Amino acid sequence: MKKNYNFSLTLRCPVCGSTDIDLSEDKAYGKCNMCNKEFPGGYDELVELNQTTIDAAVEEKKVEIEKDFAKGLNDRLKKAFRGSKNIKIK
Repeated sequence: MKKNYNFSLTLRCPVCGSTDIDLSEDKAYGKCNMCNKEFPGGYDELVELNQTTIDAAVEEKKVEIEKDFAKGLNDRLKKAFRGSKNIKIK
């Protein structure tokens, strides 16, 4: 079973789709270098504007974790009951 489910997601400009966005040092202000769209809310505003993409990525990761968990559980059950004549795990 996989042990590390970390992933990263690059925030995109909602206007042009660029990932070339400069954030101030304190991340309170941002500006897209392609279309010059300003984000006075900085990082938090970008996260809010990219929420649909973030939610989709989280859902994909959930499915992957569920599949890995089910496979791991199935493998452990098979191992635990190996050799048993009365219990079969498919």
